[in-house]
Amino acid sequence: MATRKNTQPPPAPHAADRHDLIRVHGARVNNLKDVSIEIPKRRLTVFTGVSGSGKSSLVFDTIAAESQRLINETYSAFVQGFMPTLARPEVDVLDGLTTAIIVDQQRMGGDPRSTVGTATDANAMLRILFSRLGKPYIGSPKAFSFNVASISGAGAVTVERGGQTVKERRSFSITGGMCPRCEGRGSVTDLDLTQLYDDSKSLNDGALTVPGYKPGGWSYRLYSESGLYDADKPIRKYTKRELHDFLHREPVRMKIAGINMTYEGLIPRIQKSMLAKDRESMQPHIREFVDRAVTFTTCPDCDGTRLTEAARSSKIKKVSIADACAMQISDLAAWVDSLDEPSVAPLLATLHHTLASFVEIGLGYLSLDRPAGTLSGGEAQRVKMIRHLGSSLTDTTYVFDEPTTGLHPHDIQRMNGLLLRLRDKGNTVLVVEHKPETIAIADHVVDLGPGAGTAGGTVCFEGSVEGLRKGGTITGRHFDDRAALKETVRTPTGTLPIRGATTHNLRDVDVDIPLGVLTVITGVAGSGKSSLIHGSIPAGEGVVSIDQGAIRGSRRSNPATYTGLLDPIRKAFAKAHGVKPALFSANSEGACPTCNGAGVVYTDLAMMAGVATTCEDCEGKRFQASVLDYHLGGRDISEVLAMPVTEALEFFGSGEAATPAAHRILDRLADVGLGYVSLGQPLTTLSGGERQRLKLATHMSDKGGVYVLDEPTTGLHLADVEQLLGLLDRLVDSGKSVIVIEHHQAVMAHADWIVDLGPGAGHDGGLIVFEGTPADLVADRSTLTGEHLAAYVGA
Repeated sequence: MATRKNTQPPPAPHAADRHDLIRVHGARVNNLKDVSIEIPKRRLTVFTGVSGSGKSSLVFDTIAAESQRLINETYSAFVQGFMPTLARPEVDVLDGLTTAIIVDQQRMGGDPRSTVGTATDANAMLRILFSRLGKPYIGSPKAFSFNVASISGAGAVTVERGGQTVKERRSFSITGGMCPRCEGRGSVTDLDLTQLYDDSKSLNDGALTVPGYKPGGWSYRLYSESGLYDADKPIRKYTKRELHDFLHREPVRMKIAGINMTYEGLIPRIQKSMLAKDRESMQPHIREFVDRAVTFTTCPDCDGTRLTEAARSSKIKKVSIADACAMQISDLAAWVDSLDEPSVAPLLATLHHTLASFVEIGLGYLSLDRPAGTLSGGEAQRVKMIRHLGSSLTDTTYVFDEPTTGLHPHDIQRMNGLLLRLRDKGNTVLVVEHKPETIAIADHVVDLGPGAGTAGGTVCFEGSVEGLRKGGTITGRHFDDRAALKETVRTPTGTLPIRGATTHNLRDVDVDIPLGVLTVITGVAGSGKSSLIHGSIPAGEGVVSIDQGAIRGSRRSNPATYTGLLDPIRKAFAKAHGVKPALFSANSEGACPTCNGAGVVYTDLAMMAGVATTCEDCEGKRFQASVLDYHLGGRDISEVLAMPVTEALEFFGSGEAATPAAHRILDRLADVGLGYVSLGQPLTTLSGGERQRLKLATHMSDKGGVYVLDEPTTGLHLADVEQLLGLLDRLVDSGKSVIVIEHHQAVMAHADWIVDLGPGAGHDGGLIVFEGTPADLVADRSTLTGEHLAAYVGA
């Protein structure tokens, strides 16, 4: 019997299944040159290329920014008024976008009250747990919060009832957990009065020495003309009453110099204006004053726990909430597991999941009471990842900015597993990355370049990892680069002894750091590297410390202003024409009056994104027309600021424009690999790696014999690491001692001496597990670092 063939055509694909790509067409953000690419969805795509090639411009400023803008537009105009306004990126077509979740390296809040626990909701869950199970019972979850003060009040209220006005007495009270002495900060400040004023002088003689309190200014006149004490009498001769009014008086409205003002004692005024801010966000001269005048000591009432005595007295299984927050998270997770209370089972399950995520992501060594501002960029990024690990969302785009930053090779394998897990749940994962270990797990690679800055901004390669290896791009050529161990190492010229180091998790560490050589401090994340170096070798006399802190600067700041390069350039222009140097500053007298030297005019459109248009008068040059008539070596000031460093180096090196002071600074910028950056490029447009190298260039002129660098390879392409190693060698050969905290195997292999901390993180670390040359570490293979370094150099 003949069988009948099925001649029906296969069913046509569903219309909804056609959107399997994110299409970008004609992207021109920052240095991108009409970039057009297609990114597969539900795959792991890695974007690579030299630092400054346009990776962040494409991933963060184009794809992620447009996704967030479109989501914001789904809200009403009223709600949008409270949200950040986002402009549409410069791109012709963006198609197939999904909801983007950005996990970047921005440091977590500088608020001194913000801790790891408050940033991840773990504290909120612990507070509920203690309010339900804690013995004795002291109140609601607010009673365990160090951000809620205890307050009570009573009084008469007027109520309209049945057409009559009735007065009733009401009282209320809120039980909070905030320690009243330190106001939930955990530390109290003690002001050194000798740094605030010179008590041998009177106020009229200029006794106040606080920054910003200059004779004649309003801050000064508030005290000298208050009439509460004699402004002609030396402060040391004040009576008790006068001194109290001068230093501690409660705020009071009064007429001073004919104007109604609020008078307040000097100490509370300084505490509100200067000490309420995070130290890192202060201006340099204020920070210097605060460091001089203020001593921070642990609060004696709460012993640094930030909580009231009542909050600390309520316990579950002999553990208070302060004890729980001080535990290492891996230990806290075990304690939560030991609680068997059916009445709060859902809460315990969620809390367990959050704490287990910390351990899984490699942050089990932190404690919940660790201030958020003390986390490194890599740690902050992983803390932000925690809330996404257990998420049930699928078909979402996760965008990561170098997730392996600050990770030991041992931890990178764990991070790779997490990225693949997010992808396998059906999400699109976009990663900006330089480490070959992470590039190797990509389903799709986009390589940008070929150079940095104006020499970048194009797609050099798109495809698989194998294709990248054979592709011939800079990334492809350097992908399998492996730095070899040095044949001979330098001989130390001396040692820097560290004795009994106990900062954070260090366990009474004794170590001799050799001087005159390149020393690398390594170990898994959380093993105590930064605690050992930053805690024992303070920056100051003879020590130049270059950390990972962000450069603070507005769009008016640029490499020329940040490095001090603009000063000699302005003086050279002024000297050549016999005019004031201030004319050649776009932030001072030379500014275009229409745009105030910004180069663009901003139009605010309320809840819609503001529009920035190039200033018509100065055509974006930022200077008055008359200033541009002055030339030096045939160029005006705006043309000089538009030059890249390499061109400016030649320009100021010889001929009519020769300026040795400017040439020296430009030489250092070229040395750290920033030759492509233009002098007037806004700091806000520089990538993370570029900012750190700009810091390094600025500090290279500092008079110091010891340089301490904290992970200088962050944000550096494989090709740039070679240049960095050359720079470190030049520093050592010029007689400096260089100490580098680093995970990159190329830097370890290049070191003269290695100090390896471990063996684990948190209370499992804090010990020296190896000291010696890289060759000995590889031969020994007794530590995690030794194993990974041996595999890296192929030993």
